[in-house]
Amino acid sequence: MNVSCENKNVELVIISSVNKNFICIYFKGLNFKISTFTVQFVTNMSTAKKEYKRITTKTLVDMKKNGEKISMLTAYDYTMARIVDGSGIDVILVGDSASNVMAGHETTLPITLDQMIYHATSVVRGIERGLVVVDIPFGSYQSDPKEALRSAIRIMKESGAHAIKIEGGREVKESTKRILNAGIPVMGHLGLTPQSIYKFGTYTVRAKEEEEAQKLIEDALLLERTGCFAIVLEKVPAKLATEVAKKLTIPIIGIGAGNGVDGQVLVTHDMVGMTYEFNPRFLRRYMDLYTGMTSAFKQYISDVKSGDFPNEKEQY
Repeated sequence: MNVSCENKNVELVIISSVNKNFICIYFKGLNFKISTFTVQFVTNMSTAKKEYKRITTKTLVDMKKNGEKISMLTAYDYTMARIVDGSGIDVILVGDSASNVMAGHETTLPITLDQMIYHATSVVRGIERGLVVVDIPFGSYQSDPKEALRSAIRIMKESGAHAIKIEGGREVKESTKRILNAGIPVMGHLGLTPQSIYKFGTYTVRAKEEEEAQKLIEDALLLERTGCFAIVLEKVPAKLATEVAKKLTIPIIGIGAGNGVDGQVLVTHDMVGMTYEFNPRFLRRYMDLYTGMTSAFKQYISDVKSGDFPNEKEQY
C-alpha cells in the first residue's frame, strides 16, 4: 500500500511475521535510511462467552472453570418455562417453592411427589436449551435410600427432567449415593433448607456461628466427594459462601449467599414482581408485574362493563 509523507510517495511493505502478535513493517522512499519498527496487535485477554446450544451438568462445571457465572431461575409451567428458557437462562429449577407460589401454602412441605412431577412435565415441554432440575419434595426421600431412589426415578422417567435436587448434607449421604449410582445427576442444597423450617423455627440466615459454618463446609465437601454436580447455598454469610466456592471444584449457586459464588438463583415470580409480600434482602425485583397486571385487569373490567370491548375490529 502507498501512503503520503512530505509530498513524497512512501511505500509501506510488510516484510515478515515475527509471531502471532507482531509483524515487521518497512517504509521505503524516505530521505533517511529505511526505518523498521514493530507493531503489536493487542488481543482481548478476557475470555469470550461461549455459546452453549444445550446446557448439561458438564457445561456447568466447565462454566465454573472458565469463570463464567451461572444463571438459574424457577419455572412451574409450560408458558413460563418457554419465556425463561428463551431468555437464555442456564438452569431452570422446578422448585418445591411451587407449594408457596402456585398453591398458596405457607411452607414447601405440603407439595407431593405427584404434583412435582406434574409441574416438571409441563416445564420440560417448554424448554430447548436449559438444564431442568427438579426438587425431590419433603416426605419422598427421608425415610430410606430406597424410597429416595424410587422418587428420583419417577421424576426422571415421568417428567423427562435432567437432574434432581435434594436438601441436606451427611444425613442424606446414602440416599444421594443410591440416586447417583442409578445414573441420576444430583444437585445438593445446604444452608437454609426450607423443608426443615419447623426444625429451624425461622427463615433467618444460617451458619453464622462457627460450629454450624464448619459443618456446612464439611457437608459441601462430602456432597462433592459423593458425586453431586453442583450445590445451592441458601441464606448463608457471603464470606462463608465464597470460602465454600473456592474449596470446591463443582459450582456453588447462591440465593442470599453473596456474589462470591459461581452463580445465582431466584424465584421467578419474586424477581419479576408478581409477588409483593416477600421482601428479603437478597431479592432484586427487575419488574413490577403485580402493579402492571392489576392495572391491565382493571382496564379490562372497565372496557367490558362500558361496552368498549370488543370493538368492531375485535369481532367477526
